[in-house]
Amino acid sequence: MPYYRSVGEVPRKRHTQFRQPDGSLYAEELMGQEGFSSDSSLLYHRYAPTAIVAAEEFTPPAVTRVPNLPLKPRHLRTHKLDGGPADPVLGRRYLLANDDVRIAYVLADRPSPLFRDATGDHCLYVESGSLQVESTFGVLDAVAGDYVVIPTSTIHRLVPTGDEPARLLAIEAAGHVGPPKRYLSVRGQFLEHSPYCERDVRGPDAPLLVDGEEVEVLVRHRRGWTRYVYAHHPFDVVGWDGHLYPWAFSIHDFEPITGRIHQPPPVHQTFQGPNFVICSFVPRKVDYHPDAIPVPYNHHNVDSDEMLFYTGGNYEARRGSGIEQGSISLHPSGFTHGPQPGAAERSIGADYFDELAVMVDTFRPLDLCDAAAECEDPGYAWTWARRP
Repeated sequence: MPYYRSVGEVPRKRHTQFRQPDGSLYAEELMGQEGFSSDSSLLYHRYAPTAIVAAEEFTPPAVTRVPNLPLKPRHLRTHKLDGGPADPVLGRRYLLANDDVRIAYVLADRPSPLFRDATGDHCLYVESGSLQVESTFGVLDAVAGDYVVIPTSTIHRLVPTGDEPARLLAIEAAGHVGPPKRYLSVRGQFLEHSPYCERDVRGPDAPLLVDGEEVEVLVRHRRGWTRYVYAHHPFDVVGWDGHLYPWAFSIHDFEPITGRIHQPPPVHQTFQGPNFVICSFVPRKVDYHPDAIPVPYNHHNVDSDEMLFYTGGNYEARRGSGIEQGSISLHPSGFTHGPQPGAAERSIGADYFDELAVMVDTFRPLDLCDAAAECEDPGYAWTWARRP
């Protein structure tokens, strides 16, 4: 994250003696990106974060990928995947993936195991329900509409809270996720033209101290998965400081950029990842030129696949296509897409759109995963040929 935070107890100077009440040293852990050359945080543990007593290969639920063939637009109804009890990590149903990003959906009603993903950052979007993100940095509460960014290799646990399961869209990067560089100054401050700022961002505000010995942690790494047994519970950090930590941002705090004529998707960009972007479409005043057509024009984004997750309101451009709460549309590169028949004419004169959606644009093709076949609407590709 682009600003510094200090939580709990830390010594005045880095890498100096910091002692526990019994006189022993706290164990420092520097967690940083890009080989000591980018953002980092310094954590102080009661026990050695390196102490493991067992390690064995772990086999996660299998996921297969197949190309989007024949090439065509797809409509996935994620709520059709509702099944038995699931945890928010191992219960994820993978829908779309390439070598840069994996996109999954889960209806979670129980805590996940302790988990660390050493392959990249996670960006979770909470469609409904609520959960706590417990980590070595503390506790972060998330509710419907929140994005939660969990940095690479953060040991964490996701705990659904409240009376209903949590519905989550999980965007798993093969790298780091953060605000677009054009929103930040050279020193990392949000600039005036950014649609959100530091005041909108939340992070853990107190340490989370959990006692326990010989605790299991699942780790996904570049060669597979491993189950470790740590000698002590990893949630033993008494304090930390730095720029790297889990953080949350509500889609409802995204300030839309509008204009006299239709604005292109980059004005909705919220995050960037390796070879993909995440955008937020929120309720907003729409185009106010007297001859404006508020819905998008037909477009062929020749370098990108476009995935749109519909999470509230009414998406005017897709009316009549069967799109519903929790729907995902995939419009691949190589296919021109646009509003449904009649949508452009219907939109003329509208001054406000009440829509809520999360978009992921990738710069490499997205494959279809197992769960996509289970919830696909097979008639979606032909809806543009119907009469309005």
